Amino acid sequence: MKQEEHMRAIGHTKITIIVFSKSYTESACSLLELEKIIECHETFGQIVLPVFYEIDPLDVCHQKDDFGKALEDTAHRSYAGEQLQHARSRWSSALKRVAGMTGWDHRDFRHDAELVEQIVSRVKPIDLFITEYPVGLESRVEEVIKCIENQSTKVCMIGIWGMGGSGKTTIAKAICNRIYRKFLANSFIQNIKEAWDPEYEENVRLQEYLLSDVLKSKFKIQSVRIGRTMIQNELSRRKLLIVLDDVNEFGQLEILCGCREWFGQGTVIIITTRDVRLLNQLKVNYVHKMDFLDENKSLELFSWHAFRDAKPRKEFKELARDTVDYCGGLPLALEVLGSYLCYKTIEVWKSVLLKLQRIPPDDLVRALKISFEDLRDTEKDIFLDVCCFFIGKDRDYVTEILNDCGLHADIGITVLIERGLIKVESNNKLEMHILLQEMGREIIRQVYPEEPGKRSRLWLQDDVKDVLKENTGTEAIQGLSLELHSTSRDCFKTHAFKEMKKLRLLRLDHVQVVGDYGHISKELRWICWKGFPSKYIPNNFYMGNVIAIDLRHSHLQLVWKQPQVLERLKFLNLSHSKYLKETPDFSRLPSLEQLILKDCPSLRKLHQSIGDLSNILMINLKDCTSLRCLPREIYKLRSLKTLILSGCSKLSSIDITQVKSMVNIIG
Repeated sequence: MKQEEHMRAIGHTKITIIVFSKSYTESACSLLELEKIIECHETFGQIVLPVFYEIDPLDVCHQKDDFGKALEDTAHRSYAGEQLQHARSRWSSALKRVAGMTGWDHRDFRHDAELVEQIVSRVKPIDLFITEYPVGLESRVEEVIKCIENQSTKVCMIGIWGMGGSGKTTIAKAICNRIYRKFLANSFIQNIKEAWDPEYEENVRLQEYLLSDVLKSKFKIQSVRIGRTMIQNELSRRKLLIVLDDVNEFGQLEILCGCREWFGQGTVIIITTRDVRLLNQLKVNYVHKMDFLDENKSLELFSWHAFRDAKPRKEFKELARDTVDYCGGLPLALEVLGSYLCYKTIEVWKSVLLKLQRIPPDDLVRALKISFEDLRDTEKDIFLDVCCFFIGKDRDYVTEILNDCGLHADIGITVLIERGLIKVESNNKLEMHILLQEMGREIIRQVYPEEPGKRSRLWLQDDVKDVLKENTGTEAIQGLSLELHSTSRDCFKTHAFKEMKKLRLLRLDHVQVVGDYGHISKELRWICWKGFPSKYIPNNFYMGNVIAIDLRHSHLQLVWKQPQVLERLKFLNLSHSKYLKETPDFSRLPSLEQLILKDCPSLRKLHQSIGDLSNILMINLKDCTSLRCLPREIYKLRSLKTLILSGCSKLSSIDITQVKSMVNIIG
């Protein structure tokens, strides 16, 4: 390939991988191409990924030793006079720029195959999981894609509108999978209304997520106004594919895509919503209405779930048609009822049909509830726990927690998947259709509609605040979630937890408490307390039964004043605890499998008892910028599979070398 063709190819690519070797600067062609790559990165937002193969990134940055001498020789061979000075300056600047980018150092891998595997996993996107049986999907996808292709090169906004359960998210994912390769980057933001607080003026979380997802870097935004400016500054030269899923307020659109000039030419933004007025207000280019499936496609989709075939079995044909008629062409109802009736007897089918005939056709939630009511008690508890606390959480993580609650979640979650009540995404995260989530939460609420303190689970902010302020909590409460903003000044007394003796799942975000921590339930299995307010965890906060502790963004300086015996603890996450100076004594945490201390900038050392963690699988120390050395005891860990050290800028390379032969190091 000629030099001109190389340059054209660089200009049209989305991702460039540069492999730096000791001889890289001996080639003027390589250096000219590097200039072009930097130009495309700065002009079009092209992604650049450097690989440092048998050369130190610092040598590339500072052009030291033989690497720098070769650069000088190449410049003198290629140019003279004033051109020589300009070329030397441009090449030096480009090398410094790339050396500071996130990439891979060959020395951090045991062999080349491992390095290649890491690179491939980074640049090869994973398709979004759509559905097992995509009946009637292809024609809808083609219609929207054709509309996108007919638009000009300007920013194109597409609306997908329909009632809950009609397949809006499914079609959006299918479109993404078909066209994402044409874009520099893409972002799919699911369940937007769940992350939106209409009473809070500074809803920056969605803006932070969009920027972080597109640019693969962490962003902290102070206000919505600043967020708008940052989106325009960072994304206005990039051709992107963005999906905003389940939008229910215009304010969400205003802060994410309120102006087309925020995005580069050719950007496509897809919005799914139940409210067509939002799309009209935004003046989208095209609205795709999600019509119901026709009779034949409805029967086919239902049959795939009920019979694992495209057609119903002969003896069930009439019953299947009657059930499909009730569903009215709504995919979610067809999937859930079909999955529920799979392998059931004719008698059960007739019983279900009788129940459906008593339910008004527009009351979908009551129809879906039939599948829930047939679950075992443990399976019902798992479903309700997931819909209140664990959507978006890792399946294995949730399974460990709920297994220890006596719910047999490894079996129960599989049952719920088979019934179509929950889904597992390709990244192993648990997901649930919003209508099923609403159904589960309504089942809980209806038991005591006027007395939230007597319900089994609490998640609505106003209900939780009332219960904690009025001390109306009871033994019935098994799970409680209160998510406040970091600026909140609400403070509650620990005495409010005293009667919640069966509380096993606790999530608090930026919640301040005063009083005796001994009032909090001793049955806790999961503690997720973002922004934990104390300098250390009080000794009387009993955690002896806890499986997972998640205290991200805490104010901890040390974890416990005295070593704690936590024999069941498997997950400990203290990430982003900027004041944390030392880790706990690990000698009494024999079951710990994951230790996550990401971005703890004040952490200087790990307790030497880390060598006692005989079951540890993963340690994440990313961006612990004050960490200078690893205790020698860490080298004894036989079970350790992954050690993440990237961003530990003060950690000596000697430490890394000693661990490298044992584990997968991500550095």
